[in-house]
Amino acid sequence: MLSEYKLTLTPKTIESADPKARPFLEKAKAQMGFVPNMYLGMANAPGLLDTYLHGYALFRQGSGFTAVEQEVIFLTISRQNGCEYCMAAHSLVADAMSKVPVEVTDAIRDGRAIPDAKLAALAAFVAVMVERRGLPRRADVEAFLGAGYTERQILEVVLALAVKTISNYSNHLLHTPVDAAFASRAWKD
Repeated sequence: MLSEYKLTLTPKTIESADPKARPFLEKAKAQMGFVPNMYLGMANAPGLLDTYLHGYALFRQGSGFTAVEQEVIFLTISRQNGCEYCMAAHSLVADAMSKVPVEVTDAIRDGRAIPDAKLAALAAFVAVMVERRGLPRRADVEAFLGAGYTERQILEVVLALAVKTISNYSNHLLHTPVDAAFASRAWKD
């Protein structure tokens, strides 16, 4: 899903980026071998890029969710928001790095039931948090807790929502093209 209005901002490069954004782009290139198109677009607002990367790292490192659960969360939010870029990128990360079973990733991508009860409960809760704008019903929270998650992890879902809102909405507005590295998992809303 792309915004009807496309921002006219030109994606930055390492060389053209604001000095505040440049270190983030350099670090991405050193770690991944390329700078994702999403970062190049976000570099137009260094505070946005910094906030996204900082929140993303904090969620990855301290959320209490496994790598598989983290991808379920990111994919569910991105699907709910219709972000083609993040669906492609997180599908590839799910496959190659987080080792999410492909039937789980594909179920989320296709809007089908997830074949794992705990992951299904997680995705259902995350979807409710997106749809209800952080106002889950008591039954939604009880189902999440009943699946083995904690109240603290509800707040970690809020962090994931914040991070993915930054990336999903930026990609909608910038019409961010999917990088070649993620193209094998391209997705359309």
